[in-house]
Amino acid sequence: MRLSSLGDSALVVRIAPDEAAGDAATIEALRAAVAGLATANLPGVVDVAAASATVTLVFDPTMTSVGTLGPLVEHLLRARSERPAPAPRAVSLPVCYGGAHGPDLDAVAEHTGLDPNTVIRLHTNARYRVAMIGFLPGFPYLVGLPAALAMPRLAEPRMQVPAGAVGIAGDRTGVYPLASPGGWRIIGRTPLPLFRPDRDPPTLLAAGDIVRFTPIDAAAFDRLATEAGR
Repeated sequence: MRLSSLGDSALVVRIAPDEAAGDAATIEALRAAVAGLATANLPGVVDVAAASATVTLVFDPTMTSVGTLGPLVEHLLRARSERPAPAPRAVSLPVCYGGAHGPDLDAVAEHTGLDPNTVIRLHTNARYRVAMIGFLPGFPYLVGLPAALAMPRLAEPRMQVPAGAVGIAGDRTGVYPLASPGGWRIIGRTPLPLFRPDRDPPTLLAAGDIVRFTPIDAAAFDRLATEAGR
């Protein structure tokens, strides 16, 4: 564990080296750290945000400082490390693969030497862990993608990727919570909203969650999207 300042209003706690990002042990250590820090009511702390190997505490510099906060955080995390993190949640996401909802499915199949149905089967049979939330509010970076499905990003990102799009980039898979530009290879789409500012918490997924994808057809997608108000 290493602490460092980020400007005059944030403290970064390095939980693991960057090369360990996505490891099961790192994910569990991050979950334990966030669980402890987010509920500790540390004076002046206004936000706790986890990345792939670090946790950042944003604080009000009129109320505290790195010098004051650092020893408190270090003591808290050392004590917290002796207790297990809460059990991870298991979340199932329905996905309509291919067609208009998965315009890159055929390209992934061609690149990997597999047929589209095998790509879908491999993608849905895997169990994923949310390594971190980033890029967009609620965007999960998921580890556990079968090696056979690894795929480079698009050479030129799309200007608009729809909310719910399920993509592959390198050895990760992820889901766009909002419509945005993006360069991941889109193989399907979920009708479930991953980010809703009126919900508490506003994000459907959190770091450490276990995620499985379930294939659905276009009719089921439309029905679930209507129920979800998309």
